Amino acid sequence: MDLATLLGLLLAFGGILGGQALEGGKIGSILQGTAALIVIGGTFGACLVQFPLSVFLTSMKSVGKAFFEPKINNKIIIAEIIGYANKARRQGIVSLEADTEKASDPFMKKALNMAVDGVDSKTLRETMELEIENFEEEGELPVKFWEAAGGYSPTIGIIGAVLGLIHVMENLTDPSKLGGGIAVAFVATVYGVTLANVLYFPIAGKLKLRHRAQMMAREIILAGVISILEGENPRIIEDKLKSFLSKKEQETSLAISSGSDSQAKAA
Repeated sequence: MDLATLLGLLLAFGGILGGQALEGGKIGSILQGTAALIVIGGTFGACLVQFPLSVFLTSMKSVGKAFFEPKINNKIIIAEIIGYANKARRQGIVSLEADTEKASDPFMKKALNMAVDGVDSKTLRETMELEIENFEEEGELPVKFWEAAGGYSPTIGIIGAVLGLIHVMENLTDPSKLGGGIAVAFVATVYGVTLANVLYFPIAGKLKLRHRAQMMAREIILAGVISILEGENPRIIEDKLKSFLSKKEQETSLAISSGSDSQAKAA
């Protein structure tokens, strides 16, 4: 569970509802089913017009990624690649054939299989870069969907407010209903702006970060496998791959170096 997402939502909605209560307002006054129907239904309806149904379904499923951190550890990936590099240096690239099935990532498995099959580094790079580009485009669709939802939501909220005001105007003969009617009308605007800025745009941003992390892992794998194929020294490969890590990750990656050193001595 991503505590940042959970705490952020609790803080945002808690602050809004808490502020409403502190101002003397009733929580129930902003809980309007009609306004929610207009804003949520209108927003996702507009998104369905813009995006195919398959993208809509994928985007709905992608919400879980905002609440659960992906199991990606680039330091472990680098350590795995260095292990392959040491074995290939001692026994040749063909010796990795038995290890491809144990690869931790399908992308790594495919790249290693191509290397073992004797594909040259240029062809391997071109093929795997095409796969990375395709993965990048697919991962950007849910991000674009939630960004679109964040753009439509406030406007749909205004539409809901106008519809509510129309209903108020129809009851001008009864002044006792005007205040409450106007308040209800503007709830739709609150829904539209709140959902856009507390939910839709933040989800899009979190999904973008998640996708970038997955892209980085694939870039590390591709650089590592190509280096193995070209017969580079494992130490050089390690230094190259560690450059993908943040400064903090590089400072805590001593375990990788110690592991590769012990393997080198064993050889």
